[in-house]
Amino acid sequence: MRISEIHVYQKDLPVKGGSYRTAKSGDLYTLDATIVEVITDTGIKGYGETVPLGPTYQPEFPAGARAAIFQIAPSLIGRDPLQIESCRTAMDNALNGFNGAKAAFDIALWDISGKAYGARVCDLLGGAVRESVPSYYASGIVSPDEAARIAREKTAEGYPRIQLKVGGRPIDVDIEAIRKVAEVLPSGVRFAVDANRGWNVRDIMFVSNQCRDINFIMEQPLNSLEEVAIARKLISHPIYIDEMSTGLDAVVRVIGEGMADGFGLKVTRLGGLSVMRTVRDLCALRSLPHTCDDSWGGDIIAAACVAIGATVRPELSEGVWLAAPYIAEHYDSKNGINIENGWIKVPEGPGLGIVPDEGVFGAPVQSFG
Repeated sequence: MRISEIHVYQKDLPVKGGSYRTAKSGDLYTLDATIVEVITDTGIKGYGETVPLGPTYQPEFPAGARAAIFQIAPSLIGRDPLQIESCRTAMDNALNGFNGAKAAFDIALWDISGKAYGARVCDLLGGAVRESVPSYYASGIVSPDEAARIAREKTAEGYPRIQLKVGGRPIDVDIEAIRKVAEVLPSGVRFAVDANRGWNVRDIMFVSNQCRDINFIMEQPLNSLEEVAIARKLISHPIYIDEMSTGLDAVVRVIGEGMADGFGLKVTRLGGLSVMRTVRDLCALRSLPHTCDDSWGGDIIAAACVAIGATVRPELSEGVWLAAPYIAEHYDSKNGINIENGWIKVPEGPGLGIVPDEGVFGAPVQSFG
């Protein structure tokens, strides 16, 4: 089996209901998705996807991701897609860095492998430990009262974890929002406060001191690992690393130096399911809880996140976040990934279990092979 064609697509994903905002991204009304379709000489097709959260969330951005994909694609033509590590080496030789672009191809290769072997991607990644994985709901930056309303509504739907976005505004407003959300959370619902690098060491100390009576984890409150190393010694709340987990080397450093109590992991930021699998095992070795998410995306990236999420030991799983509640359409109208009562069923079909509808992506923006 050889890779004979690669087609690259661009698709806008409007935010349902208005905009989505984090401390660093600003108001986002439409997300720019890039999809790769990898076709083999046997007719098997694999799909991958990468969707940066706008141009300021991380160094990678949508147009840059496509430029990187265009650079990488020729190196994969003619290669055996089942030899995933060999393909990854070819990608590294073709372009240094750009994990998000390489992740799109990595996901497509796992999709092809599953279809070729008649197995689900989760089973190729080690095996599903459960057939339904927990999700969590992340509110954008909204007023304290709106944050409490959303938390009350989403826990009533069955979400076992609520994430509150903070940062980029007066710290007193963030503290008010934390308190109001905490007041409405039922017993047993986990609480995460995500500043998306929007606080400084002074802020994090103030928040932890003022909210000492509330149980929550702080996700990526600061802009650098050096700041996190300082702040961790001064506060009473656990810290999870998200945006700074930029690859396997960063994760190894965080774990080795004991910088964090867990992770918010993104499949594309790490470079794909291949790296995510290694990080999962490292976290298991040190009993570090973590999520299996991505920054945004449709059914393809959602299926990839669910696949790896299904393989995580339940006691270490912080859930799988999907952009599905904010997106009006599915790529696969029959098997699209949905959240039901706060949980997500693992797709049943081979590979990712997603078969995009004919023409859903429009015409390719570039083709190879």
